[in-house]
Amino acid sequence: MVQNINMKQLLSLEEAAQLTAAIVALSFMPFHFAWYVWVVLFFLPDVSMIGYLGGPRLGALVYNIVHHKALGVLLFLAGLFINYETMQLVGLLLFAHSAFDRILGYGLKLPDSFQHTHHGMAGKQKRKKTHLKGVVAA
Repeated sequence: MVQNINMKQLLSLEEAAQLTAAIVALSFMPFHFAWYVWVVLFFLPDVSMIGYLGGPRLGALVYNIVHHKALGVLLFLAGLFINYETMQLVGLLLFAHSAFDRILGYGLKLPDSFQHTHHGMAGKQKRKKTHLKGVVAA
């Protein structure tokens, strides 16, 4: 079975496990919001894309700081250490959101383009490149 899974699928499976672990941990938090509040909180890290208004280099820097899983882990652990549940919540949400983005193929950004990630090209650029590969190979 493992032989039939390529590396990209294996990494997506790992990210899915991390996302699941974060969601399970979030379910034990003492916060009780309506479902739509959870959705807003989950996607709130994407506000960091506003950094791209200052150009791709600044945008990548801001985006990568917010979407780095280590930041989520550090905030969660610091919240545990000082017994500050809101900090734990923020850390778990950042971690979960970053895992979700990586499942979708959106990784940390390189400073030349929003679509250029540590996974390669993402979004429309990826589809164009894949489509062109098929044309060239034919």
